[in-house]
Amino acid sequence: MFESTLDFLKDLWAFMKERQKYWLLPLIVTLVFLGALIVLSHGSVIAPFIYTLF
Repeated sequence: MFESTLDFLKDLWAFMKERQKYWLLPLIVTLVFLGALIVLSHGSVIAPFIYTLF
């Protein structure tokens, strides 16, 4: 599982490097951060504050 994720990230970086689409990096990082925040806070005290954002 970890190896396939690493391969995906390598392919994604190669795509952005080849086509000069570095503006995608902040978008991807933000989406990953928000996704991790939602997964990690599921059922915790932080959950009501996250739900107000959406």
